Amino acid sequence: MANKSTQIQEVPEVNIHQLQAIGEFGLPEIMTMKETLGKKLTIPQFNLFMYQMKRMGLDPSLKHAFPIPYGETIDIRIAYEGYHAKAQESEGYEGVYNQVICENETDDFEAETDDEGIIVSVKHKIKFPRGKAVGAYSIAKREGKKNVIILMDASEVQKWVKKNPNFWKLDDGSIDPDMFKKHVGIRAIKAQYDIAAVVEESMESMNVGSSIPAYESTGRKDVTPAPEKLKSPDTGQEDESAARIKALKAQVKTNYKKLGISSPEAIDEHAGEFFKVRGNSPTEAEIKAYLKIMEMQIQEKQAADQATDSLPE
Repeated sequence: MANKSTQIQEVPEVNIHQLQAIGEFGLPEIMTMKETLGKKLTIPQFNLFMYQMKRMGLDPSLKHAFPIPYGETIDIRIAYEGYHAKAQESEGYEGVYNQVICENETDDFEAETDDEGIIVSVKHKIKFPRGKAVGAYSIAKREGKKNVIILMDASEVQKWVKKNPNFWKLDDGSIDPDMFKKHVGIRAIKAQYDIAAVVEESMESMNVGSSIPAYESTGRKDVTPAPEKLKSPDTGQEDESAARIKALKAQVKTNYKKLGISSPEAIDEHAGEFFKVRGNSPTEAEIKAYLKIMEMQIQEKQAADQATDSLPE
């Protein structure tokens, strides 16, 4: 009897009733997902996550997406399986083909580009033993459209390898080919298929009970305010809101330095992944959301640096 009582306390009846049957998922399926992928979420966070899944047409039980809790907010991450599912629903879908290039295959690999430097074809001969993955490419095909071919060198994913080694590294320390193929595949899918409006708008950190937007990945917006937008038309002075935005953007630049991000290309890539701007220029809330992400990354970087410094020589 004591064990039964303990089980009832762990899953209070009121919490079960707070779960919502959303879309095609009934309460049994919802309960299963709550106790697995949503185990660390509150009931409101989980309900919000499932609502967003329905809105985007994604199925978390098929690993299309997963939630990451940050206090009262949740960060919804769309996986390769989610992007690929949306691509398959797109008109003219003809397939997405992902492959890694290994160290014993580089002599027989060729990528042809057009006059603008866009990759138009690849020639790849697979050899065994293949060796470690040193690159990857994806070909996204669509009827009536040119093939989109994305090619990446292993050096381009090192920041993710360092940040999430448990996901990116094999036991021997080399890059996991499956992770590499999924990463380059997402880039090709985004470039070929018109799914940004369906998926990207919901890849944001959500504050339960708040309407303040956080961030989405839709590409970099200029973080340097235009002078004419900082002036009040009546007084010619900076108004309070513009002054705050100016200060926030200065902090963004400082955080880039703390993260070791200096080149325009690296800034574009970081902002493209983490900075969401809905309009022509970033709002105060959008910049603050970006800063929160940067601050977490700075803390992770500092912790990693301290761990490295503490290693014996």
